[in-house]
Amino acid sequence: MKRALICGVTGQDGAYLAQFLLNQGYDVWGTSRDASSANTSRLDSLKLVDRVNLISMGPTDFRSVLCAIDQCQPSEIYNLAGQSSVGFSFEQPVETLESIATGTVNILESIRFLKSQARFYNAGSSECFGDTGRSKAMETTPFRPCSPYAVAKSTAHWLVASYRSAYKMHASTGILFNHESPLRPARFVTSKIVNTAVAIFGGNAKKLHLGDLSIQRDWGWAPEYVQAMWQMLQLATPDDYVIATGQTNSLQDFVDSTFSKLGMDWREHVVSDPALLRRSEVTYSGGDASKAKKFLNWEAGYKMQKVAHMMVDEALATVGR
Repeated sequence: MKRALICGVTGQDGAYLAQFLLNQGYDVWGTSRDASSANTSRLDSLKLVDRVNLISMGPTDFRSVLCAIDQCQPSEIYNLAGQSSVGFSFEQPVETLESIATGTVNILESIRFLKSQARFYNAGSSECFGDTGRSKAMETTPFRPCSPYAVAKSTAHWLVASYRSAYKMHASTGILFNHESPLRPARFVTSKIVNTAVAIFGGNAKKLHLGDLSIQRDWGWAPEYVQAMWQMLQLATPDDYVIATGQTNSLQDFVDSTFSKLGMDWREHVVSDPALLRRSEVTYSGGDASKAKKFLNWEAGYKMQKVAHMMVDEALATVGR
């Protein structure tokens, strides 16, 4: 039986990856800063909390990381930990950089120090590309990070590439574009849109306040994206892969799809709030995942409209429970 260690198992991607790996027959271990007080709501929602071995690990503490990997003895390590909000990274840039970049190098160093043969997956981000104009980003597209979060993810990306080259590690980075699900935290704009729209539909809210509706993103379905993570570690040769749907839509399109699913006109309920504009914003983001299709045999099955509709269905079901 293969054993996987998921750093950041309590997040959206961590929970879906744990579910996927358990279905593949893995022994799954997961980390949280404090396992005794971890928020396991996402694991609970997937009925996984009793099937994952949860251990404590502080990503910025090298000794903590070393001990966790030594205790687990995994054959695969998935690094999904770290501060995950672009907007919040402007408020806490040091925490963002340390949790992502320092956390990544601590795992890499621990693998090297322990002489572990574990294959390593690192969660990259499309934010590293910045604004590409109207061009879809691929693995060779230069990084132009526009936020502390993107700078941290770019640093982690090049750390992985460096260790892969210098120490011949099986280490890969998935450069994931936006991927959503009902497990997204409420602070993410897609969850805010869906939850507020459902609240308005039920008479429990009146208005949805949003920033720039013209920004464009490549939105996919999170449960599909975690499969690509696993597929990267099954290849004989490690490499980096863009994971995206290939379809870009505006935030207004996402709003329209959400409200239309509920039979409402978004224009009657959405307020443009200048206070919600970011200090530095990527206006267009789109990905070309043709390399993943060729080498991983991976292709997104769900595009933005279907993603929005599935999130609405789950939100309505949750309200009705």
